[in-house]
Amino acid sequence: TSEYLEVRPRVARPFSVVVAIDFGTTSSGYAYSFTEDPETIHMMRRWEGGDPGVANQKSPTCLLLTPDLRFHSFGFAARDSYHDLDPEEARHWLYFDKFKMKIHSTSDLTMETELESVSGRRVQAIEVFAHALRFFREHALKEVKDQSFSVLEGNEVRWVITVPAVWRQPAKQFMREAAYLAGLVTPDSPEQLLIALEPEAASIYCRKLRLHQVIDLSQPPVTNGLDVDGSRPFDSSFRQAREQLRRARHSRTFLVESGTGELWSEMQTGDRYIVADCGGGTVDLTVHQIEQPQGTLKELYKASGGPYGAVGVDLAFEAMLCQIFGADFIESFKAKRPAAWVDLTIAFEARKRTAAPGRANSLNISLPFSFIDFYKRHRGQSVETALRCLRKHTVSQTNTKPQIGGQFSKVLSLSLTLTENLMQKEEVKGVRFLFLVGGFAESPMLQRAAQNALGRNCRIIIPHDVGLTILKGAVLFGLDPTVVRVRRCPLTYGVGVLNRFVEGRHPRDKLLIKDGREWCTDILDRFVSVDQSVALGEVVRRSYTPARMGQRKIIINIYCSDTDDITYITNPGVRKCGAITLDLLESGAVAASAGDNDKGSMFERREIRTTMQFGDTEIKVTAVDVATGRLVRASIDFLSN
Repeated sequence: TSEYLEVRPRVARPFSVVVAIDFGTTSSGYAYSFTEDPETIHMMRRWEGGDPGVANQKSPTCLLLTPDLRFHSFGFAARDSYHDLDPEEARHWLYFDKFKMKIHSTSDLTMETELESVSGRRVQAIEVFAHALRFFREHALKEVKDQSFSVLEGNEVRWVITVPAVWRQPAKQFMREAAYLAGLVTPDSPEQLLIALEPEAASIYCRKLRLHQVIDLSQPPVTNGLDVDGSRPFDSSFRQAREQLRRARHSRTFLVESGTGELWSEMQTGDRYIVADCGGGTVDLTVHQIEQPQGTLKELYKASGGPYGAVGVDLAFEAMLCQIFGADFIESFKAKRPAAWVDLTIAFEARKRTAAPGRANSLNISLPFSFIDFYKRHRGQSVETALRCLRKHTVSQTNTKPQIGGQFSKVLSLSLTLTENLMQKEEVKGVRFLFLVGGFAESPMLQRAAQNALGRNCRIIIPHDVGLTILKGAVLFGLDPTVVRVRRCPLTYGVGVLNRFVEGRHPRDKLLIKDGREWCTDILDRFVSVDQSVALGEVVRRSYTPARMGQRKIIINIYCSDTDDITYITNPGVRKCGAITLDLLESGAVAASAGDNDKGSMFERREIRTTMQFGDTEIKVTAVDVATGRLVRASIDFLSN
């Protein structure tokens, strides 16, 4: 193996431990690895108060704040504490769950964006995220310190936080700001925190898999009692898989192959595969190609996906309740009987997880007593009467199962259509493997649907520890972020510039006369184009000079677009999405003695050479003052639009 170890120089790492936080829509967790022993990944300790029947190691993404907005608890503890509050008192407390979806759905995300708790009180979203991250920081550090013999300093930890690949820059930056606020790292050492993309992390982990660590849906074990539709072998392969899953979950350390696993040894350079990360909130698709012999990954098509996760089914359940009992009633029930509402959602979650294809009997969800009681008092009629009325008016709705079932199929078909469309793309044709990961991938409904829709074209593979795949991959990413060597740009980025006006080519309304010269304004100077391949370390360079004497800052607006056929920043579909700030004061670019004018002007018209990187999970910028060779403080901001 020594021939190709030279291909990727090992970076000298000051970190002694990598801690990854998988901040999920429905559940979250952390894992870590010591850089001395990168083949061992430690999963976090088991949580108190876990749900019966849901035995994974992640904790629900729920947060409880006291009436004076202080942190109270996170996870199972938050859920149970909120549940045990007196209903009258609970109205003043702030309980949040599934709050990560809001970041995905807010188009104008800023540091001021607010989240609403179940009781209706609002608080800044950044605070909610910071509370959750602070909780993980304290837990993880305590556990890591118990495990390690040496005394750990804060700067020896590299943190990794996972986000969906379909998230835009503002959302990634939002996560980073929340981490600064939570004290994971300081803004002065940004390199200590990595933002990892969920399906990318899963892909990094999947490369290491051995054959006995996966379920291959394309090869169901043959059993004697074959069903007419051939469904039995399928079910028994799932039963075996579940048993293995159960066993895997009780162990808290995972050993990872040092090279690439056996599945990959079958792959030639150039083989492509899709990772479908089916989580609570989003379905996220990434297409990778493995580069042998060094085992690096190359993204072949920009990440795609959308809010088609398992939460869609929960929302349908709530919509159905509103339809039967009235939205105003459900709102007031949530606010006044918070514990019962949480009970109802837990009951639904457990039912949702057991939903299997081809079940004849419907899944019944019993309404808590307080729901029935509250309805009677609120509406003056019994729940039975409400259901009877509903039955009279709509024959088709007597059974609510088709509705939820319908929503299940809707969420499933959206995610599968997404995958099928992706497979039609030129860059993706000939995909041999589809890896299903994420918590929703544990659903037999999703597995069966994927097998039916896509099983003819490629092998569908599910890692045993499907809900923990992202977490483990995020740790591996933290140990070596250079493993993904080429990514695709999700958008076209650029800035507006002036060019010489050309009669006949440029429209008259773009004409600007400056110092007697004719200029054309608003021309887009492209940095990168949508779906362009960008390698790690590849840079875009531009030079900027201050426009006025004594200027302290240069601010350059960044524009982006989903398409590439644009000439001007005023074209439809182009939006201002961020700004680069170059701080001239810091670099001594402003003349020391303003009195000495000749020297002053020489200093003033400084050339500031700016370097931008688009090949990482986040966009980075650095700048240098050409005349002095000094670094200029440069920052890039996508959140304060």
